[in-house]
Amino acid sequence: MGSQLDRPYRKNLMSHGIIYLGEEEHDITIKNLSINGALAELNSNREDIDIKYIFNTLLVSTMMDLYLPEMRLAGEVEMVRAEMENGHILIALEFKNMTYDVDKELNKRKAYRKNMPGVGKILLNNEYHEFTAVNVSVDGLMISLPETIRVEEGTISRFEFKRLELEGEVKVIWIDIIPENRTLMGLQYVHLENKAIKGIPRFAL
Repeated sequence: MGSQLDRPYRKNLMSHGIIYLGEEEHDITIKNLSINGALAELNSNREDIDIKYIFNTLLVSTMMDLYLPEMRLAGEVEMVRAEMENGHILIALEFKNMTYDVDKELNKRKAYRKNMPGVGKILLNNEYHEFTAVNVSVDGLMISLPETIRVEEGTISRFEFKRLELEGEVKVIWIDIIPENRTLMGLQYVHLENKAIKGIPRFAL
């Protein structure tokens, strides 16, 4: 009896969503939802998308990205269980790093931004500076620099971000000098030497 009381309340519902699994976006139907996670059904008619496909994907990583437009939720989840039921693939997801009210941001940016800390370098004022990525999308990234740097918006610079094996040119879209001598920048890709950006969904409607 105590275990039932301790279990988070789950609301049954039928809501559409998208999950980024195996470097692809897949439609899902949310069967039930709690404050900790969700149970979803994978919607796919492809013959190669089966329970073996799910397990092979989990061998690489149990973490993936989720977007629930009707609930305005997006972020990272961990797949904790996968099983077949009446010919359908059911996946149990645990919320890890979710953001609420993402619709306006997605509409403005046209693509989902994934929180992805990592170190890179960028050429500004004829000198390379080390940065830490704040978030990354298929269109660009936001970076933080541990110093005050002033450049003109629209500046084209060379950059390198090893975590995603990205290297090429970016445009400075906006810049913000913040307390403690730090600088935030919004960057847009202009030219990438490796055009395949892996591990980042678009999630654009």
